[in-house]
Amino acid sequence: MSVRTALAIAGSDSGGGAGIQADLKAFARCGVHGTTAITAITAQNTAGVSAIHAVPPEVILAQVRAVLSDIGVDAVKVGMLGTAPTARAVARALGELPAATPVVVDPVMVAESGAELLDADARRVLVEEILPRATVLTPNLHEARALAGGAAPAERSHGAGGGDDEQAEAEQLTRAVLAMGPRCVVLTGGHRARTVDLFLDADADGAGRIVAIDGQRHPDGAAHGSGCTHSSVLAAQLALGRSRLQAARTARALAGAAIARGLRELGSGAGPVDVLDLARMRSV
Repeated sequence: MSVRTALAIAGSDSGGGAGIQADLKAFARCGVHGTTAITAITAQNTAGVSAIHAVPPEVILAQVRAVLSDIGVDAVKVGMLGTAPTARAVARALGELPAATPVVVDPVMVAESGAELLDADARRVLVEEILPRATVLTPNLHEARALAGGAAPAERSHGAGGGDDEQAEAEQLTRAVLAMGPRCVVLTGGHRARTVDLFLDADADGAGRIVAIDGQRHPDGAAHGSGCTHSSVLAAQLALGRSRLQAARTARALAGAAIARGLRELGSGAGPVDVLDLARMRSV
């Protein structure tokens, strides 16, 4: 197989745990060459985000066009948008992709530290102009609630509550966000009592059937960058020609392993995931 490429359109994390940095590590873990179009520069570490600088929209477009005109792209992952001008630039860039290029959209709204990363105007552009272009949308529970029109309530402790009511809500939200335009939705399970991803593909045989993708919780791991890693692994798998369901299963497995190996000793806050298995690499 020739070298496959995946383009990450996302923000930069100076702490190296999330955003573009996580995307490139996930692409490399899958054997895919990663390219980037940076939408924002964040001053960020494990404890939080202290500053955000939006990249001018014309520079975002220029980055995408530079990659498309020379290297090409087999799949795209969209992450942090931040502002409406940025979101519009990304929507325009997606319109310039070759036909049938898979696009994975991770609706980044809030950082692991709690920092808001998507303003209200940008959310409208996301819903109206980007979601209809998405091959796969990968919201967590809170993001799905926000996209479906409700404010995300205070986070429940993992393992508390849950049960049939939470499962019914999660399935309802999965169907609701699919109706907003993406061809497929993977509702991730990290913010739910049960760590089960819900997969719903509008184009699959038996469309309308939700597939549960089981996973384990890793309370002794570290999760900063887990959402970015999950969506980027999924995009890389699509670049390799995997089906959407195969890609979602691999993304769940690799993201879970990256959390389990997470680098808790780094920083004072939520440590970054370790998708590359740095300990193994040091031992070679």
